[in-house]
Amino acid sequence: MTAAQDLVPVPEDPLTEVAAAVLGAGVHQVVDLLDVVRSPSPHPVDVVRAGDDLLPRLAHENALTHALHLAREALRPGGLLVAAVPELDKLSLLRPTAPPPKVSGRGKDRQVTVQLWDWSPDGESYALEVVQLVRGENTWEVASTVATRHRVLSPEQISDELAGAGFGAVQRLSPAECGHPLPVWVAVAPA
Repeated sequence: MTAAQDLVPVPEDPLTEVAAAVLGAGVHQVVDLLDVVRSPSPHPVDVVRAGDDLLPRLAHENALTHALHLAREALRPGGLLVAAVPELDKLSLLRPTAPPPKVSGRGKDRQVTVQLWDWSPDGESYALEVVQLVRGENTWEVASTVATRHRVLSPEQISDELAGAGFGAVQRLSPAECGHPLPVWVAVAPA
């Protein structure tokens, strides 16, 4: 596992901003949920953080319940799980093939990230391919690709999973409330 890091709000990371707002001033220990899953922490931490597509991926792998239990065990009493989770349950009927591309940087440093979605026939899961393009000498070049499979999670399913793992004070923050493009879930480890 990577060493816990000081939790310092960074404008590019709304998840740490949410955690800092809830925990208040001070230095807090934060780890990523994947680090907790790979190697559980021997010392309690203040925050376990889960990025955009991690919970749906773990759900598809039937590993979400176990991962959330490990997260709860890694947290000190009153510590937080902060997770950004796409809510595509209403989109599964429409089955869109891609969200709008994300563009970052300017000039030669501009990058474009494209997601491609391939839905299962029942609409309950989808294959996700993420392609990152960077500027080359005369054209765009593929810098990286990642492919995973995700289960579609409704807000009710997310809330139930968090409660089932023993978290309390489960709250969903809308993008307008948290500054993240996806809803962010905050759950508190019991005292």
